[in-house]
Amino acid sequence: MLQLTQVSKHYTEGHQRRTVLDKVDARVQAGEIVALVGRSGSGKSTLLNLLAGIDRPDTGEIHVHARRLDTMSERERTLFRRREVGFVYQFFNLIPTLTVAENVALPMELNGVGSRERGERVKHLLDLVELGHRSQAFPDELSGGEQQRVAMVRAMAHEPALLLADEPTGNLDAETGARIISLLRDLVRDQGRTLVMVTHSQEMAAIADRVWTLSEGHITPTDNTP
Repeated sequence: MLQLTQVSKHYTEGHQRRTVLDKVDARVQAGEIVALVGRSGSGKSTLLNLLAGIDRPDTGEIHVHARRLDTMSERERTLFRRREVGFVYQFFNLIPTLTVAENVALPMELNGVGSRERGERVKHLLDLVELGHRSQAFPDELSGGEQQRVAMVRAMAHEPALLLADEPTGNLDAETGARIISLLRDLVRDQGRTLVMVTHSQEMAAIADRVWTLSEGHITPTDNTP
């Protein structure tokens, strides 16, 4: 599903060159949940951006769903993200002028899914997260937990091969966060998605099949499966 081969990424800060990722090798199987953990500045968000094709590595190869990202043009990577990747953000990133249903439908509309199929899929997804009754509400009328549930099903609406999540419970209280963790795990498992998530939460890391700890440019993997 996902493979990194000798991937390196550097940034220049002032007159200094900082290595964020140093010849990283890693692989994720289809259907796995992987948690990225590490201190602030360790390269977690950088790695997420590379997997999404938002950024390119300085050296190495990145393959996602049998496609090589690091050699794609900017337009090719944009289309790849639109079709193959779903994002779940810490701050939800819902469009405030669109209703809940319109937010969830947007990725499908961008990918040319017909209106009838869009409507059926929106209803199904919102029912899965118990928000069918809020389909015509606007984001500012929802609680934080409700907004995150909308953000999760929006990320899955166009049936992407890869889900990427950046601190998806970081802006929620503990009780709501625990519910979101359980729901995200169930949605990913039920729909056969592959999930890579950045988190500082031990509870979130606990639902992963594997944990990648980023430190000094390297990944240390830990198998979470029994």
